[in-house]
Amino acid sequence: MPIGVLIDALSVLFGGLIGAFAGKWLTDDFRENLNMIFGCCCLGMGISTIVLMENMPAVVFSLIIGTSIGLAVHLGEQINRAAGGMQRVVSKFVKNNGNLPEKEFNATLVTIIVLFCASGTGIYGSIVSGMMGDHTILITKAILDVFTAAIFACSLGLVVSMIAVPQFVIFFALFLLAGVIYPLTSEAMIADFKACGGFIMLATGFRMLKVKMFPVADMIPAMILVMPVSALWVNTILPLLS
Repeated sequence: MPIGVLIDALSVLFGGLIGAFAGKWLTDDFRENLNMIFGCCCLGMGISTIVLMENMPAVVFSLIIGTSIGLAVHLGEQINRAAGGMQRVVSKFVKNNGNLPEKEFNATLVTIIVLFCASGTGIYGSIVSGMMGDHTILITKAILDVFTAAIFACSLGLVVSMIAVPQFVIFFALFLLAGVIYPLTSEAMIADFKACGGFIMLATGFRMLKVKMFPVADMIPAMILVMPVSALWVNTILPLLS
């Protein structure tokens, strides 16, 4: 049962509704300070999963090679273009009823589509949820998302709530795929996968705090590589070294 996926999608839906109707009472200073707390929470989530790491060389190698692949194929740019297409579809159903100029409205909407639908935390949480039935990461993300959606909806309006639909579709597909992968994994592979996701959450936290704009979307291929690299390290490389 995709409980975490459903809760996260509902958090975006209701957060968007709250922000659209009650956002006028939130000051800019309040929104900015709350965003810093979101980033701090994301850093904490990342650190809590990095410490589970079993094979550091495998995780570090996967992060470097995976990010290199993402940068080489311009994955982040492709995700932004896909989000732009999604924005055009969403805008057919819900018009710009926020208080931003059309150009800024479209640019901001693309940004939050990427944030809600293609974040490392969401992808990682959906796969962990499908593998082990552990919905903790997605539920924690949902707590952040309900407030994030509310804050963005203060400027963008009801369109933010519509993003819950593509988000659910993407995360549910990952949830189902993870159930197929899980029987092929080991405890060490899963621990290293969690640690890799933790690094991506850490990078996401730094982006939210505007400390450093890590290429989070380009880091996503590392999550595909880390489990097979972890298995290769444990079953082939470590025996040679010993």
